[in-house]
Amino acid sequence: MNSSSTAQGRMSFRGGLAFFAGFSAWTFDAFDFFILTYVIPRVAHDFHRSLADITATLTASLLMRPVGAFFFGLMADRWGRRIPLMLDIAFYSVIEVLSGFAPSYRAFYLLRLLYGIGMGGAWGVGASLGMESVPAKWRGVLSGVLQEGYAIGNLLAAVAFWTVYPHWGWRPMFFIGVIPALLTLLALFGVEESDAWKAVAAQKKGWGEYFEVIAENWKRFAYLVVLMAMMNFMSHGTQDLYPTFLQVERHFNTQVTAIISVISMVGAIVGGVLVGLYSDRSGRRRAMVIATVLAIFLIPLWIFAPSIALISLGAFLIQFMVQGAWGVIPAHITELSPGATRAFLPGFAYQIGVLIAARTPHFQAATAARFGYAPTMAVFAAAVFVIGAIVIASGPEAHRKEF
Repeated sequence: MNSSSTAQGRMSFRGGLAFFAGFSAWTFDAFDFFILTYVIPRVAHDFHRSLADITATLTASLLMRPVGAFFFGLMADRWGRRIPLMLDIAFYSVIEVLSGFAPSYRAFYLLRLLYGIGMGGAWGVGASLGMESVPAKWRGVLSGVLQEGYAIGNLLAAVAFWTVYPHWGWRPMFFIGVIPALLTLLALFGVEESDAWKAVAAQKKGWGEYFEVIAENWKRFAYLVVLMAMMNFMSHGTQDLYPTFLQVERHFNTQVTAIISVISMVGAIVGGVLVGLYSDRSGRRRAMVIATVLAIFLIPLWIFAPSIALISLGAFLIQFMVQGAWGVIPAHITELSPGATRAFLPGFAYQIGVLIAARTPHFQAATAARFGYAPTMAVFAAAVFVIGAIVIASGPEAHRKEF
């Protein structure tokens, strides 16, 4: 049995541990990011700034993610996935804790910029490690599990908002993610590099040859950037300011906001896994397009529903579809990438897409100040769902490609 999986498609213990490490790194990275989305009004109050100013710090993190993807991705392709992922986790954990101690808005903004570097490095390295460590026939469903670490991180942030924030305020919420992140570091000590990376490393290509591979695949890279831009517009456009919308426009208290957010993330997790599973059987693009088109019809229930029960249902279903489409992404874009650049190319394309979509929360907050959150978020979501479905359907596919 090799370090990843057998020829019969069974996954080894070390392969499972590698997948768990990639999943955990992304989960607690997302947890650290979403903590801020739940406490925007309070942070704005304490720093004597507007809501738009605090959402600008979310944008700051998103803007720096390509920097992390670039450097950590290059390291992971050249020297293996494990050590770069450990360095990345240690970096973003330290910055997150320091964010809780920020004495001023300027210091907080700077720390969120630095945090974005760590966040940008985690996905590409973790996804390449995870997808290379599982059998091809399971790649879609486990892709959904890995990607929904993002939703689980959001869910855990909602639980922290519900339980920690009412008693201790917003600052301690930035401290609690460091413990599970450190446990992930410990797990990585037991991880071996994937056979796929070892095979590429054995060829001992220099930097010149490495960048030639990237240059030869520039059209594929360009498509992945457009795809990931649309996916990030869909995700950030339906998630980042949703807790603020619930509190500011629907006047829900902390508990109700947290409960609805948890329900939405349960929908995201279920959708990511089930749509990922469907993609194993029916193809990546078909699964993503179906989920994205169905999301269009759910917008009224998600944002205009008159009761808590209906808006909770809408939140569950919209995230089922949005994160269902997202659940296919780790498998889809790693399959579309050359083996020699499997950490860098998908991760960097992902984060350039993030960069393009980075102003989404700030744009929505500024527009909502004039037109209201509900119409702003509804029109934005409808537009990106339609365009996103077209982009997904028009792209290539390498379903179940052997690494």
